[in-house]
Amino acid sequence: MNTTVTLPKNQSDFRQEQQLGQIRHAMIIILDFGSQYSELIARRIREAQVYSEILSYRTTAEQIRQLNPNGIILSGGPSSVYDNGAPRCNPELWDIGIPILGVCYGMQLMVDELGGHVTRSEHGEYGKAALFIDNPTDLLANIDSGSIMWMSHSDSVQQMPKGFELIAHTDNTSCAVIADHDRKLYGVQFHPEVVNSIGGPPLIRNFVYHICNCKPTWTTATFVEESIQEIRVKVAKKRVLLALSGGVDSSTLAFLLHKAIGDQLTCVFIDQGFMRKYEPERLVKLFQEQFHIPVEHVSVRDRFLRALTGITDPEEKRRIIGHEFIHAFEEASKEFGPFDYLAQGTLYPDVIESANTSIDPQTGERVAVKIKSHHNVGGLPRDLIFKLVEPLQKLFKDEVRQVGRSVGLPEEIVNRHPFPGPGLAIRIIGEVTAERLNILRDADLIVRQEIKHHGLYHDYWQAFAVLLPIRSVGVMGDQRTYAYPIVLRVVTSEDGMTADWARVPHHVLEVMSNRIVNEVKGVNRVLLDITSKPPGTIEWE
Repeated sequence: MNTTVTLPKNQSDFRQEQQLGQIRHAMIIILDFGSQYSELIARRIREAQVYSEILSYRTTAEQIRQLNPNGIILSGGPSSVYDNGAPRCNPELWDIGIPILGVCYGMQLMVDELGGHVTRSEHGEYGKAALFIDNPTDLLANIDSGSIMWMSHSDSVQQMPKGFELIAHTDNTSCAVIADHDRKLYGVQFHPEVVNSIGGPPLIRNFVYHICNCKPTWTTATFVEESIQEIRVKVAKKRVLLALSGGVDSSTLAFLLHKAIGDQLTCVFIDQGFMRKYEPERLVKLFQEQFHIPVEHVSVRDRFLRALTGITDPEEKRRIIGHEFIHAFEEASKEFGPFDYLAQGTLYPDVIESANTSIDPQTGERVAVKIKSHHNVGGLPRDLIFKLVEPLQKLFKDEVRQVGRSVGLPEEIVNRHPFPGPGLAIRIIGEVTAERLNILRDADLIVRQEIKHHGLYHDYWQAFAVLLPIRSVGVMGDQRTYAYPIVLRVVTSEDGMTADWARVPHHVLEVMSNRIVNEVKGVNRVLLDITSKPPGTIEWE
């Protein structure tokens, strides 16, 4: 089951930074066993100002040694260790000499691999549970006994491996925290990474700081300084073409690149016709007149619309849009260039969510799931003529906002709601047409206007409209209508990896609904999406 995996591109970038003489940041590796919370573990470690990466559980011990991490965390997962084909890490991992923390399934795997015993519990444990500390050692230092932790398990440890001791329990779980202090192997049955675990953050800091001896060097200031150095070394005197969209990601990248290489940067805004109302004109004016960063405005609306004619599959939409983007930039390169590098605002969640699905030929087991391709990750052609510059690909969205502030990006852009690269094309379910684009632009403008008017903009992660490709009967002015429905999607989130639907005040929803139906021709019904992520995604496609 343990096959060699290819390390993510950003791992090689990390080693390149070390070769450039930059700070050797402490690093914690998360081996992912399919947990929905793996990204949250990475985020919690980053919040402690320590660098973290998520890798497949198939990563070999030798590959881990090459990365030289300070610690390893084994994520939770949906499997049971006694199931046929249950995912297992490289057996050499236990003797690698690096501190390991197993979380939920990760703890059960550690116990099973090292000679203990795991069975299905008579009573599962889900939700909040008080953690009672039996031995306040290094992992549990400064955590109050009775602290609330978030449980989600139906299996439990019945017998600990040799060398382990029990250091905490709950009313329903006798082995809630276990430790082998000599080998620095630890296991927790709960999820310290979720916000419901009140004692979770100090436990993670104990593991990162005191057990793994990490120093908090992963800061915004050091990231900016090292990124500028890396960009200058990589690019040298060559010219860089930046795909500018006006969102916080590409805008932060534009400011960062401008600080690093100045006039070697050319920003090109490809107006593909899928932007929100009035945004193309506002974007170009803002960058040129206020920021004094030149932007070439290339309008190719008809080209993109033709390319999507008859296309309804969301993955195919993203693929086509990605290819058209690259080809448009290749043409811009010839017109305004030549350029050697293409800069993109790819983020770490983009890389994670675009991971390819792979199947083990022996077990048939699925290793990773591709949730959706991002146009700047899954849409890149094999014959790309540019070399890529993606300095933000290690960051989560909130980290990008911090970097944006540090390089002087105005708050109006720093706090702007995320907007997908394919734009309104993936907020129109089904085929994208000029008529549907015009309808959605008008409806989306009303949603944003009312959210801002009622002082709610900064309370939400995203607020937007979705157009469904169906029609329903209505009545307006004593006449029958047969028009499209608009779905309101408003969510709260910390980093976009998980999200909850926002409880928008009813009077605000009423105003939005009335305005959309009365002011947007072609709409006679407004719906509200009350689905969290997971099981849904924030965007509909």
